[in-house]
Amino acid sequence: MGKALSLAAVSLLGIVTTSIAFSGAARAADEPKPYKIENGKVDQGTYNGYRRYGESCLRCHGPDGAGSSYAPDLTDSLKHLDHDAFAQTVINGRQNVNTANTNVMPAFGTTEDVVNYLDDIYAYLKARSDGALGRGRPKRASDD
Repeated sequence: MGKALSLAAVSLLGIVTTSIAFSGAARAADEPKPYKIENGKVDQGTYNGYRRYGESCLRCHGPDGAGSSYAPDLTDSLKHLDHDAFAQTVINGRQNVNTANTNVMPAFGTTEDVVNYLDDIYAYLKARSDGALGRGRPKRASDD
């Protein structure tokens, strides 16, 4: 009886975990696009996000949000994370330390250069994640 109950609990936990993961991915897919790209040129906020990413995030997450041996590929992460989950992670940090992982992201909630431009950084990374923006410096709408 106890073993059957344990198996049921594990199965239920798996269903709940899978549902949460799918609902987060669904929310991320349903969000309005936080960036605007016309004729290959990005809006000012997305361009600012590129600049801020380069100053504050590139060191760990690598060029263009593509990841490194030290931190995950954010273009992949934003396929699953919606804006709220992204903001929570950046503001509060995250630890994923176990026998297989030793990932620790510090909290940036008091770092003005990050938290004040969080929406711009998200817009840039979301454009990269959606495949709407390639690698390298994007052109601004104001560029000729």
